[in-house]
Amino acid sequence: MSRPNNGRVFSAVLIKDLRIEFRSRVLMNQVLPFAGLVMIMFAFALDNDDVLQRVAGGLVWLATLFSSLIIIQRSFAVEAADQALDSLRVAGIDLAGVYFGKAIALTIKLIVLDFVLLVTAMLLYRVDLTGSGLVLLVTCVLGSTTGLGFVGTLYGGLTAGAKGRETLLPLLLLPVVAPVLIAATRATEAAFASGGAQTSEGWAWVGLLAVFAAVFGVGGSLAFGPLIDE
Repeated sequence: MSRPNNGRVFSAVLIKDLRIEFRSRVLMNQVLPFAGLVMIMFAFALDNDDVLQRVAGGLVWLATLFSSLIIIQRSFAVEAADQALDSLRVAGIDLAGVYFGKAIALTIKLIVLDFVLLVTAMLLYRVDLTGSGLVLLVTCVLGSTTGLGFVGTLYGGLTAGAKGRETLLPLLLLPVVAPVLIAATRATEAAFASGGAQTSEGWAWVGLLAVFAAVFGVGGSLAFGPLIDE
């Protein structure tokens, strides 16, 4: 029997993860309500329109990070339950294809999540968005969610079989994604023109997001297999 190439493995894993999400509706029924509740609680806690408008970008990405932990844990809980990753490793399949498939599936889920959060921010926090700001915001979302998808898949795989993975994953993941939080917040603030920020100021932060995604895309694909083997 011929060994499946990475393209076939990638597409199979991607379709499988999206199909599981479509059937279970975890994103729709659990993650989105949780994220929306976090945004509402931020509004209650700050309770000042000027403050909310100024920090709206940071609140969106904090809610994204908190919610992404649920998505990542759910993604790998399915694999750990039936020992799917162990079966793939024993079958001799190149796990780089598995890594990219799961990472892109996670990225797609995060894009849906961020779309809802950004709309919620515009409605709750009354932020404005121009045409140039929208272009910056869309680019920021694509870069940041891709980076989060790569690093989330890497650390999700690392902690999948560990005891106490529910608490271990946040402890390992959150410090690593601090650059994404900072860059995405600054770019989103520029898109929203928060605190008088200019749209042009956000593109340098988008560049940092692209570098982060590239580093973890390449590095993660090389490290994923050895980490799973361990």
